[in-house]
Amino acid sequence: MRAIASDLKNIIDQHISALRALPDQEIKDKPSPTKWSRKEILGHMVDSAQNNIRRFIVAQYEESPRIVYNQDKWVAISHYQEYESADLINLWYLLNKHIVVILENMAEEMKQRESQTEALHTLEWLALDYIKHLKHHLHQVLKLEPVAYP
Repeated sequence: MRAIASDLKNIIDQHISALRALPDQEIKDKPSPTKWSRKEILGHMVDSAQNNIRRFIVAQYEESPRIVYNQDKWVAISHYQEYESADLINLWYLLNKHIVVILENMAEEMKQRESQTEALHTLEWLALDYIKHLKHHLHQVLKLEPVAYP
């Protein structure tokens, strides 16, 4: 899991300056009333980090915990559109730094433990999937070349 942790650390360190440089009004723009703004996408990444932290921890001491969340409700109830951009970006960064620490210190035998999302997955699979999901949304927020995510 150390290699995955290192990849995550590199990704967040590589993109934090660009996130902090985004103009607030620009990331608040909603493409339509039913679509998330880039700020809300960033909030969704915060929610994803929180739920994955829970998965990475709980699955190490419980058998196949079921940890799911309703992403639309989390974004709506959290009011990310009204959040101070700098605080939201710092929250995203710190949560991801916390995931790095968890993954760096995860015992090797733990990576095959499982957690239930919509399906049952190993912690290693969830960590790799988390990075794919993160890259997909980072590229949306920063308007970089799209990264496909299933």
